[in-house]
Amino acid sequence: MKNVLGNLKPNDVFTYFEELTRIPRGSGNEGEVSDYLVEFAKKNNLEYIQEECKNVIIKKSATKGYENGKRVILQGHMDIVCAKNEDYEFDFEKDPIELVIDGDFIRTKGTTLGADNGIAVAMSMAILASNEIEHPEISALFTISEETGMDGALLLNSESIKGDLLINIDSEEEGTVLSSCAGGVNSNIHMSYDKVKNDKETYEISIKGLIGGHSGIEINKNRASAIKLMGRLLRKIDNKMDYNLSSINGGEKMNAIPKRCSAIISINDNEIKVLENLLNEMQNVFSSEFEISDPEIKIYIKKIENEEFYINENDKNRLISLIRLIPQGVQTMSSKMVGLVESSNNLGVIETKENEIYIINAIRSSVKSLKDEIINRIKEISDLVKATNCLEADYPEWEYKIDSPIRDLMIERYKTLYNKELKVDAIHAGLECGLLKEKVGDIDMISMGPNIYDVHTPDEHLSISSTERVYNFLVEVLKEIK
Repeated sequence: MKNVLGNLKPNDVFTYFEELTRIPRGSGNEGEVSDYLVEFAKKNNLEYIQEECKNVIIKKSATKGYENGKRVILQGHMDIVCAKNEDYEFDFEKDPIELVIDGDFIRTKGTTLGADNGIAVAMSMAILASNEIEHPEISALFTISEETGMDGALLLNSESIKGDLLINIDSEEEGTVLSSCAGGVNSNIHMSYDKVKNDKETYEISIKGLIGGHSGIEINKNRASAIKLMGRLLRKIDNKMDYNLSSINGGEKMNAIPKRCSAIISINDNEIKVLENLLNEMQNVFSSEFEISDPEIKIYIKKIENEEFYINENDKNRLISLIRLIPQGVQTMSSKMVGLVESSNNLGVIETKENEIYIINAIRSSVKSLKDEIINRIKEISDLVKATNCLEADYPEWEYKIDSPIRDLMIERYKTLYNKELKVDAIHAGLECGLLKEKVGDIDMISMGPNIYDVHTPDEHLSISSTERVYNFLVEVLKEIK
């Protein structure tokens, strides 16, 4: 395969990153990339541990003069979110990601790039492989399935890794380091339904063209949720005419704002004009409401082969009520840090299967009691429509520390290197730091990373120049840790 990034600097970082893009590594499918990291460790004569869950820890001794320095953990996750454009033929189980250099950016031809969090893995590999960088003892921790519930951090054997401070490389804004993050949990809803024999003409209604985005970082941008819009649309149709609903499917990942949603409905053939007029009306409503934040929303309708069954009327109304009542987006803003989202929910996925509807929500909050409040609200809504609710992948918040030597060092070195003030912030997205604190102890932690845009979407792109600056900054920080 053609080497696309071979001329970019830092060369080692981009070489390793390109190798990673050729390896399937969607969440839950990290076996091959885990083995790749083990082979890297063997090639470089580095001590390693490959855990049963496929986490990999690679250890490198301190360079001369740093033997008594603080032990550093470099940390990132090896899995990626697998999202692609609907019309792009791509199999995340086997196809290498096709890279494109576009000015200062690395993009793809229609999939997520995997810079979240492949660039952390590549930077750590470059440091581990170098014979020139001065540094204290390093343990590089590469975790699995961060994107679907931080399984790797949850399954990490606390005996596998020790350190005095941890640098997480899973942030996406150069010039900003993070010292706190939200906790979260997935709220999964199952709603059973009865089938009825269908005798009407069948159509597929689709809502597409939405921007979507990361349900933590971009939840405050007022972007539309295709699933929530579909709930409104179906209720509007319900108020105007009789119709049968056979299925509804939308979203791709629980932590991505849904970009599209489709519903299969059946109507009397003589009512198609009424339906088309209603869809045009709602198209105008949605376009007006999201004119700035989501300007490309489109509603489509097409006739399809008739469905044999539909969801009975009572269950249809239960489902629509459930979709409409589940909270979506920002729920509270922080009073301690201006502009920080404190609590949110993302109705990320809805899927129709045999006699059952599945809905997955991603709840986040930096305040545990507010996380619990959203959990309880969704449970009450589920109970009202006689749906079942269970929680998965609960992870804790990472609380801000007043005293942080690594944060102070980074602020000082950034000013020296770039003559700019380093911003210290918190993030509404979940990082593994909260869970890792429980595994490796309440050690000093910080999170950093280069500029990555539109993560968790096919528009994800990575700044080349930012990657170089952030890597050089990280190397300089390591030199100062003694």
